[in-house]
Amino acid sequence: MAAIKHRRTALERVEKFLSDTYFTDCNLRGRLFGDRCPAASLSCFQTPRRIPYEEAVAQEFGPAQVGESFGPTWETCWFKVELSIPPAWAGREVHFVWESDGEGMVWRDAQPVQGLTKEGEKTSYILTRSLKESEPHSLTLYVELACNGLFGAGQGSMIAPPDPDRRVTLSKAELVVFNRDVYELLMDLEILLDMAQLLGEENQRSFQALYTANQMVNVCDVTDPSTFPAAHDLAAAIFSQRNGESQHTIHAMGHCHIDSAWLWPYEETIRKCARSWVTVVHLMEHNPELTFACSQAQQFQWVQSCYPGLYARIQDLVAKGQFIPVGGTWVEMDGNLPSGESMVRQFLQGQRFFQEQFGRICSEFWLPDTFGYSAQLPQLMRGSGIQRFLTQKLSWNLVNSFPVSSAAFSPGDALGVLESMLKTVKNNKDKGRVNHSAFLFGFGDGGGGPTQKMLDRMKRMRDTDGLPRVQISTPDQLFSVLEKESSQLCTWVGELFLELHNGTYTTQARIKKGNRECERILHDVEVLSSLAVAQDTAFQYPASQLQQLWRLLLLNQFHDVLPGSCIQLVVEDALQYYTGEQGVGAAPAWWGWGGSSPGSLVLNTLSWERTEVIATPGPDGAETLALVTVPSMGYALVQEPFVPPQPVAVRKQEDGSITMENGVIAVCLDAMGHLTSLQLLDSGRSVSPSLARGCCEAHKFLKVEFPVQVRSTNATYEIQFGHLQRPTHWNTSWDWARFEVWAHKWLDLSEHGFGVALLNDCKYGASAHRNVLSLSLLRAPKSPDATADIGHHQFTYAVMPHRGSFQEAGVIQQAYNLNFPLHVVPASRAQCPAWSAFSVSSPAIVLETVKQAGAGVEEGRAVVVRLYEALGSTVTAWLQTPLPVKEAMLCDLLERPLAQGRLPLEQQGLRLSFTPFRVLSVLLVWSH
Repeated sequence: MAAIKHRRTALERVEKFLSDTYFTDCNLRGRLFGDRCPAASLSCFQTPRRIPYEEAVAQEFGPAQVGESFGPTWETCWFKVELSIPPAWAGREVHFVWESDGEGMVWRDAQPVQGLTKEGEKTSYILTRSLKESEPHSLTLYVELACNGLFGAGQGSMIAPPDPDRRVTLSKAELVVFNRDVYELLMDLEILLDMAQLLGEENQRSFQALYTANQMVNVCDVTDPSTFPAAHDLAAAIFSQRNGESQHTIHAMGHCHIDSAWLWPYEETIRKCARSWVTVVHLMEHNPELTFACSQAQQFQWVQSCYPGLYARIQDLVAKGQFIPVGGTWVEMDGNLPSGESMVRQFLQGQRFFQEQFGRICSEFWLPDTFGYSAQLPQLMRGSGIQRFLTQKLSWNLVNSFPVSSAAFSPGDALGVLESMLKTVKNNKDKGRVNHSAFLFGFGDGGGGPTQKMLDRMKRMRDTDGLPRVQISTPDQLFSVLEKESSQLCTWVGELFLELHNGTYTTQARIKKGNRECERILHDVEVLSSLAVAQDTAFQYPASQLQQLWRLLLLNQFHDVLPGSCIQLVVEDALQYYTGEQGVGAAPAWWGWGGSSPGSLVLNTLSWERTEVIATPGPDGAETLALVTVPSMGYALVQEPFVPPQPVAVRKQEDGSITMENGVIAVCLDAMGHLTSLQLLDSGRSVSPSLARGCCEAHKFLKVEFPVQVRSTNATYEIQFGHLQRPTHWNTSWDWARFEVWAHKWLDLSEHGFGVALLNDCKYGASAHRNVLSLSLLRAPKSPDATADIGHHQFTYAVMPHRGSFQEAGVIQQAYNLNFPLHVVPASRAQCPAWSAFSVSSPAIVLETVKQAGAGVEEGRAVVVRLYEALGSTVTAWLQTPLPVKEAMLCDLLERPLAQGRLPLEQQGLRLSFTPFRVLSVLLVWSH
């Protein structure tokens, strides 16, 4: 007991020495800054706009002072700071200290030089490390201050809606002398104290660290800097004692995860990137060993456009291997809700940007914060030149602890202190299999990333006996080590489901509808534009416009935008982008189709023949119905008015209910309009569903449920380029945690010989529990957007009872038909034979995409055709086209021809082999 009591007394003594609130003469931390002097002059002006530096400095500045408040939320204040360094500070390290509860950026000589964020421990800018007499002692800085905090302007909670009237206060603007020797002693003592506290009383190194710290207190006189070297030497002796060969190695990489939008709008993200990245660049100047992994091509493009000087410095550091682009995608997109083709475009646009700007593509997929990961991602990664994956989000699981770590997870936190390192080792679930872990350190979301403190702490932990080895590393170094031990790693099959944030499958329904509509519009524009080029060499494929539109759509698929976990300002931005894209879909002439003939041409952008009833304009301007059969990916003229093959019978019963029958299905609606019965006539089976009742209100979750007379232990849900099954029971905690899941255009519950599918045109949240199919329609939470889903909504869902399996019944094709309606345009001439550009011999294959190939591949004379196996089968199919194809070859998702990928042109077309859910891309070169 005496030893334990002595240990606690020693700990208290060291802590008191570091920061004593009563006796300032023995407070080491209080001596970190020496002499101080205020700014010689401080003036400012305020603007509601985010303006460039050149415009800002030309404004009229008025007097300002420390202690003053500025705002309201989202305003910007520009400060002109005149500084005069006292001559007596010659030879000293001088910092400019700026403290406020807003986000700031220091500008010097017309260039950004340092981000300032209180939460990110960035409250000072180093003017000089040793003031020379030859240096100017008077200088002018500008500080750009955003009137919002690191996490927006929440009201007491980080995810609360922003306070529109919040103001930020400037609490410090001064020059100080920085005592580097005091700082080094603080770093020594902090690490030693952490070792004493965290390694535990059973660990000998814990006592050694505490004893050394106590010795340092004994020899150090805070009033006499000449005693500092002796104290520092005591600490150095501990840190110089090396580890054994078996010690775990932590690969530390600087990082600053920046949400492209979340609790702040897109425009503020641009400044967050600049503030953080310029801070990293400044840190690298004095720490050449620092590496910094940075994802999201969109953010690089923003900085390139708005901060060209900073971007040029970043390009130099990329070439040196310090500033490391990762991820390979346009943004860190949501991993569940984008379509398969959208995910392909995330990689295509991202990897092309990195190749063009930095001369190489990324080799690792980087999604640390996304809300779950589709089972199709591994195939899409490989097709985009990526075989490595990093995330940490699954450590947030609400119910079940994810069982593996090494290949995918960074299990520690980001602060770079000893506790974080020990936590990284403790949380590693692959102990004994591999002896290496990733550790990303730095303040995110505009906090500036790594700090000098983090780096100095890790230098002391680099190879110290009793601690894990810590080395500044790169993603390539980490994954290369893991790949050597890959035979020891576990394999996870299927999706990576996050047991958290389930409501994001539904929230902000207008964003989700806009996403689905714009995915459809871009699909159709590309198909019809490609076919227009193939038929008419005078038509110019709108490549640059399509790239711009795709990049806007991909931006809105960021993992806090498409899921709806963002503030109202972001929603407004996203909906504005969608409106611009939706306008494109209303202009068939832009695709090279349409004319002035009185007849109507019907366009089908899907890869199977469709027979449907459509509405066409009549001679008097009124709409008439017509029955049309349109070939796959082609067109046909409207021939004759619609005559239903069997009349629809509608009867009202005595109790007020209504029955309807059309020869295929029979339905019954009660007096309130609720669907009470649905029968597939040729099967004799009744589905017996019921409709949700209610309205859109705050704190409500609107769903529609269909109890059906079907029993199965699994339901099937569409995902990107395929489908997967999930249990309909809650036998285990893993099953229960999937109480709501995500799906795309359809879900299906089938038993042998019969089933029911639920189709939709813009919804994603779904579930199937026992015999109840459920579709989530609207959700109205109050945070972070108090107005979420309150308003008018239009959407379509359909119940499809069917005989046989969903594959045999054509559920997949019907869901596509619902989402991709036929286009009716004026015909270019009165007589036009039906024509098909592409067809596929097998119903298992979906021809998903036809687009012009990228630059460098037979410029303007080649298209990429993307197909996938949709039923879960191994099949050979023929791709047929009447177009003048000169050459065909398989290519990857980056549109690079594959070795041994040349395809023979046979009479039946192109022979393609598929395994279940395989995605194939074919490059076709025209002969004209």
